[in-house]
Amino acid sequence: MLLGGLFLIWKASKEIHESIEGEEEGLKTNVHSFLGAIVQIMLLDIIFSLDSVITAVGLSDHLFIMMAAVVIAVGVMMFAARPIGDFVDRHPSVKMLALSFLILVGFTLMLESFDVHVPKGYIYFAMFFSIAVESLNLLRNKKNPL
Repeated sequence: MLLGGLFLIWKASKEIHESIEGEEEGLKTNVHSFLGAIVQIMLLDIIFSLDSVITAVGLSDHLFIMMAAVVIAVGVMMFAARPIGDFVDRHPSVKMLALSFLILVGFTLMLESFDVHVPKGYIYFAMFFSIAVESLNLLRNKKNPL
């Protein structure tokens, strides 16, 4: 669990840094071919699947719930990747919120690996409250664009 938590924190922190600072010049990738696009999609799916598994482990103590969460996450990625991607592109604060959830889960996993129990209700409440506040901000911005 320690390695999973560290992975989530590293990955989310890296994404946040790239979002704020921009990608480094040497790391920019351009997809010039259909094969390149397929390979890039497959790699992203593998990374997101790993995120899903680690996150499910961090948020539940029940094996069935973990497995269901991973199956649902993969299904959503397969069928709703484009609309979700478009939504996140229009609302970058949602991406930041999701990345901060990954950091929260990562720290929870790290604490659990040292036998420090964090009640899941605290995590769920923090996530629900954050989503509620972000939803209100999105509604406000929709009615009163800047």
